[in-house]
Amino acid sequence: MADPVGDHPDGATLRLRVVPRAPRTTFSGTYGDAVKVKVAAPPSEGAANAELRRFLASLLSVRVADVDLLMGQRGRDKVVLVRGIDAATLRAALP
Repeated sequence: MADPVGDHPDGATLRLRVVPRAPRTTFSGTYGDAVKVKVAAPPSEGAANAELRRFLASLLSVRVADVDLLMGQRGRDKVVLVRGIDAATLRAALP
């Protein structure tokens, strides 16, 4: 599997495969070269994206505003930018 974590001038990026409508939000292994995340929210009106941002911010001890979707706002495959941390810190926080 390729590394889902990358460097970015503003922080670190993470490739994700998101599965909405789960009983709870949690990591769920890998999917190709991405980390699979089950999200406890429906994919309508941005609820799943908001829950994903909240989950990652809590896990990484950053503000929700520091977690942005670079790609995949409307799809299951996403690339997230986490500002203020480096790739090594992000990688260490993953299961």
